[in-house]
Amino acid sequence: MVALSDLARESEAIAAPGLWLSATEPLRAALEFASMFARLPALLAAPRGDGHTVMVLPGFATSDVMTQALRNYLSWLGYDSEPWRLGFNTGYLKFGEDQAGLHARLSELAGRSADKVSLVGWSLGGMMARQMARRYPEAVRRVITLGSPFTGDPRAISIRGMYKLVSGESVDSASWRERFERDRAPPAVPTTAIYSRNDGVTAWRNCIEEPAAHTENIEVGGSHLGLTHNPEVLLHVAAILARPRVAQEA
Repeated sequence: MVALSDLARESEAIAAPGLWLSATEPLRAALEFASMFARLPALLAAPRGDGHTVMVLPGFATSDVMTQALRNYLSWLGYDSEPWRLGFNTGYLKFGEDQAGLHARLSELAGRSADKVSLVGWSLGGMMARQMARRYPEAVRRVITLGSPFTGDPRAISIRGMYKLVSGESVDSASWRERFERDRAPPAVPTTAIYSRNDGVTAWRNCIEEPAAHTENIEVGGSHLGLTHNPEVLLHVAAILARPRVAQEA
C-alpha cells in the first residue's frame, strides 16, 4: 500500500522512469509471464467470481490481444469477462471527448446482464475506465486501474514522443491538460489503483488515487507491460472483484 506521506509530496517534482527501467520493460514483462507457471497453485486457489460482467480496457497502442491472459483468467474464475472490441487504443482523438463508442459498449454489456459492469483498465485504458465511471456511475460497479497515469505530472512518462506520434495529441496540449485536470478526481464508485514503483513507462506517483472512503492503492512489483499477466496483479484483481457487494455498488 502507498503511504500517505508519498501522496503528500505535491511540491516534489515527478520524474519520468529512468532509462534502465524503460529499456528492460520487454524482458521483465516476459519473465513475469513465465512466472505465472510458478504461481499456478496460488492462481488456482483464488476466490471464484459471482458471474458479473467485467470489461477489460487495453492500454495505449494495444488492443484486446494484450488483455487476453487477464480475461481468460477472469473467465476461468467465473466472471463474464469481456473485451472492449474497439480496436487499438490510440488515444482520445480517435474516440472523441465523449467516448461514444466506449459508452455504447458499456451500455450494451450493462443492458445484456441487467447489472452493473466492473471495469479493469490498463494504463490509458484505466484513465478511460475512470472517466466512464465518473460519467455513468449507474452502469459501473467498480473500477480497477493497472498502471494508469491519471494524476501527478502527465509529462512524467517515457513514451511522450510515441504518444504524440500515434495519438496525434501532445500531453503538453491545452486539450490534454484540461481533460487531465477534469478527470484527476476519483469516480464515485469503489476504485482501486494498482501500480509498480518499477514501472518503466510512467512515474508510479502518477498512478495513485487520492485517499477516500471508496479508493485504495495497491503496490506490486514488476513492469508496466506485464501488468495484464503479472501473477501478483492477477491475484489482486481476483480478490478485489470477489469482495462482497456494498451499498454503493448496488
